[in-house]
Amino acid sequence: MTKIHGRVWRSGKPLDDFDFASMSDYLAEDDTLVWCDIYDPTHETLKQLAAEIGLNDWAVEDAIAESERTKAVVYRTHTFFTVYAVTGTDSIVTHRISAFVLPRGLVTVRLSADLDMDVVSRRYDELGGQEHGVGALVHGLLDVVVDSHFDAVQRLDDAIESLEDELFEEHPPKGVFQRRIYRLRKDLVQLRRVVLPMREVVNSIQHRRADNRISPDLDPLYSDLYDHVLRAAEWTESLRDMLTTVFETSLSLQDARLNTVMKKLTGWAAIIAVPTAITGFYGQNLIFPGVETVGGFVTSTALIVSLVLLLYVMFKRRDWL
Repeated sequence: MTKIHGRVWRSGKPLDDFDFASMSDYLAEDDTLVWCDIYDPTHETLKQLAAEIGLNDWAVEDAIAESERTKAVVYRTHTFFTVYAVTGTDSIVTHRISAFVLPRGLVTVRLSADLDMDVVSRRYDELGGQEHGVGALVHGLLDVVVDSHFDAVQRLDDAIESLEDELFEEHPPKGVFQRRIYRLRKDLVQLRRVVLPMREVVNSIQHRRADNRISPDLDPLYSDLYDHVLRAAEWTESLRDMLTTVFETSLSLQDARLNTVMKKLTGWAAIIAVPTAITGFYGQNLIFPGVETVGGFVTSTALIVSLVLLLYVMFKRRDWL
């Protein structure tokens, strides 16, 4: 079900009379700023809005299409971008947000209800409200998205550190360990898909400052936001290397443990081969010295014990047992 919320600021003061049908009137007033947030819109709702305020038809299609990638496109009258916020504790959950940046307004389109958009309003108010225009609204939205990326990267970092601690425990991890690595790799791949393209989005919006009516006073904030995006992207890349290292180390440790087991089995097999060979020799159907005598039995037994002890001491010193 489509839900529409909005805020209107006139002459720097917030109003409580937002009316979706008056979007074009709000945008036509020089001293007015409007933010319209649409959740789960129908195609007809967006087409009607596009016709009223002059949105690009292709951008409208992208706003409600499935599996859109993170991107920013600059049109003649507005800028369109799609980003993904990230939530979840056990696994990564992405929430798509599409936005149309107009000279005096921002229209956001969401397909998920699990994202608190009130945080964006608070960030906007913290920046000084309408004093910085629509650029402050866009910055508040992108700042919330990038913060969610940092939180997700931090959770993945903690999970990978937990894997590293388990990797060198005395008792080797079982199959659950491998499943955890696989799940983390899936989450990391999903996170990289939404984090890495954020550089393009922030860069496009900041460099098209004149078209997007972004105040020059916001340049330091956008530069700081871009720095955060770079840090999140670099952190994500380093986590991929760390997870790959953990996976490869796990395989190497498994091979080392297997080699140790095989070495010990081989050592014991060599020790067991001594009495087997001697008793087999004396079990021949032939006449030889000591046959059917106590002396022969004592000699063979002493030979077995001596060789077994000798091999055991030699293998033990070389850490083969």
